[in-house]
Amino acid sequence: MSTKPAFLRASILCALLIALGAWTDLHANHRGRHKKKSPPASVETSDGDDDSGPAGPAVVRLKLKDGTRITVDEAWESEQGFWYRQGGLTHLVTRDRVAAIERTTAPAPKAEPQIARVTQVNQTQTSPEDGPAWIYLVGGARVEADSASESASGVWYRWGSLSIFIDRARVDHIERETDKIAQADKKDRGWSTGSPKLDNLIRQNGVRHGVDPYLVFLVMEQESHFNPRVVSPKGARGLMQLMPGTGARFGVRRPFDPAQNISGGTRYLRQLLDRFNGRVDLVLASYNAGEGAVIKFGHRVPPYRETRNYVKKISYRYKRKIPVGHTTSTSSTSAGGN
Repeated sequence: MSTKPAFLRASILCALLIALGAWTDLHANHRGRHKKKSPPASVETSDGDDDSGPAGPAVVRLKLKDGTRITVDEAWESEQGFWYRQGGLTHLVTRDRVAAIERTTAPAPKAEPQIARVTQVNQTQTSPEDGPAWIYLVGGARVEADSASESASGVWYRWGSLSIFIDRARVDHIERETDKIAQADKKDRGWSTGSPKLDNLIRQNGVRHGVDPYLVFLVMEQESHFNPRVVSPKGARGLMQLMPGTGARFGVRRPFDPAQNISGGTRYLRQLLDRFNGRVDLVLASYNAGEGAVIKFGHRVPPYRETRNYVKKISYRYKRKIPVGHTTSTSSTSAGGN
């Protein structure tokens, strides 16, 4: 009886020892399966020569067992296989296909020497808007403009509120008033109204309408002595003493406005020059006594004392270019009266 309990105790002890050993092995295996495996060492390579220059951005490649490489943004190893991220997407490659993850550092791009290059640019040559001008077209026609701007392709010009383009092939040349005024200024420095503004208006209108500014000056001096508000007994008004009918014919709405009055008077002189073939004596006689009187007397100066004195005084000074200061008494008869 005593041996049985001893044998039984020994059997139970052996069973406990065996169970404890099995539990220990099982626990060890379980820890082994869950222990994180260390990934294979990344292969550090260099694609460029080691020139001890500044390093460039890191390059990650997935090297496959067939020898090919995939350049990726990032790669890492896990129990399932090899993960890599490319273009914002994550992909999985099984272990049997991957040999290693390669991480390299690309060499920094070599700075190229900066070379300054001069490039010739064919800029469109334009001329500034120099005020009023005449645009002469091929064939003889001409266009009056408030201003004109030339370019390689043609001419833009302004007339009032309009802006108009003329092709270069249609343009012969442009005559600007500023150039003509400068020439007239050199030629006519011996006269002045005493007002730079009036002098400029005389030159501008003379050049614009093809009338010698000095002739405009002499007529104006004889008519009004440069008084823009004067009115004759017959009703002629302003600097060039335009009768209402004459002013209306040339678009003068405000006869006491120097610009309008001088423009109308100069245009009238231009018309008379054309009508009498440039004969200044007949132009002056018509301006004083009217065109009808000159035609009536056979295209001669009418036998009126006042008209003949008028023609004589202005013609003498105009031919001799007598400078200002050597004036004679003015006629009280309004020139331009019809």
